[in-house]
Amino acid sequence: MTNGWVLGGTTFLASGVECVEAATIVLAVGYAQGWRVALVGAAAASAALAAIIAVFGPVLANAATLAKIQLIVGPFLIAFGFVWLRKAVLRFAGRLRMRDEQAVFEREVTRLREDRERRLGLAVAFQGVFVEGLEVAVIVVTFGAASLRALAWSAGGAAGAVLLVGALALTLHKPFARVPENAMKAVVGVMLVSLGTFWLGEAVGVTWWGGDAALFVIAVAYAAVAALAVSVVRRLTPSR
Repeated sequence: MTNGWVLGGTTFLASGVECVEAATIVLAVGYAQGWRVALVGAAAASAALAAIIAVFGPVLANAATLAKIQLIVGPFLIAFGFVWLRKAVLRFAGRLRMRDEQAVFEREVTRLREDRERRLGLAVAFQGVFVEGLEVAVIVVTFGAASLRALAWSAGGAAGAVLLVGALALTLHKPFARVPENAMKAVVGVMLVSLGTFWLGEAVGVTWWGGDAALFVIAVAYAAVAALAVSVVRRLTPSR
């Protein structure tokens, strides 16, 4: 089974990225329509996500043998990670706009302040946390399908990110404009694709040289391909 620190670290980064985006929305609701509404919406969404992980994680972990699970999870992680990696490549190549938390925050505050009857705040806070966190829940449950130990590592990584970002958001009361969010998304994309490749290889009988250490070689290879793709796409992108 893959080293638990790799699973925990990957879910920590993925959760960190999504928590930063969710925190921006919750902060906007808090400033525009009050902190009680923002925190109630965020808490309800967090409880729903925790329930999804608690219900589906153990069920999948006990559903089949490791080889069968890896044969399913491997291609899924490759496809899921490719979506993250593709967006990262397009952002760094200039095809997509970089995520700017300050701009998102200001846009949300303006929109919510126009809602004079304050009906949107709770729904926006809930939706922001739930939608951003759903991808993390999918990652945690997918990792946890391998074993209960893997579920514990991945859930622990996600919980650590939630606590850290939540504490910082409550302390600073401002969006995380200086967090290297776009770079973190690229790293998560590389790790998801690498884990998917590693597990799929194990499922079809590949004996990786060096065991779990081969995962880092795979990650470096994917990172190099992504960097090359950024260079190629950037050259093909018309100057603005």
